[in-house]
Amino acid sequence: MQRKNTIDASAMELKESIVNIRRVAKTVKGGRNMRFSVTVVVGDEAGHVGVGLGKAREIPEAVRKAIEDAKKKLIYVPTVGTTIPHRVTGIFGAGKVVIMPGREGTGVIAGSSVRTVLELAGVKDVRAKSIGSNNAGNMANATIEGLKDLKTVEQISRLRGKTKEEILS
Repeated sequence: MQRKNTIDASAMELKESIVNIRRVAKTVKGGRNMRFSVTVVVGDEAGHVGVGLGKAREIPEAVRKAIEDAKKKLIYVPTVGTTIPHRVTGIFGAGKVVIMPGREGTGVIAGSSVRTVLELAGVKDVRAKSIGSNNAGNMANATIEGLKDLKTVEQISRLRGKTKEEILS
């Protein structure tokens, strides 16, 4: 299911962080073609975050492409105070990430690229557990998939046609 992206990246102060740089090779008739594959996370630390992948012969060009790709894939992350509304699981490839809300002062307890995605999304108190793959790209994308599934109480009450009090009780 393709979601329509209505977030304008040009109007935001985005920070970027390189998650992974890999040298990849394609074997052709004349030998090996070396390229660089870069995974980048961009976010404004205020609820918007995106992950992008770029490939090129040189690292700076691959980073530029990855940032461009990440800006196209920005999502909005709903928060309740400094944490997320509820527990959520994100799956991408063999990577699986369980993201759990934390109390005030918990901090970001997460490993690898999951921490980078959550920090650039602006989530301050959260716990996360990576299950399965430890591939940095898959972990970052699994985190994004999980964050896409977050819903606030207001959104759920609108979907069910009930008041917030009926849902919370």
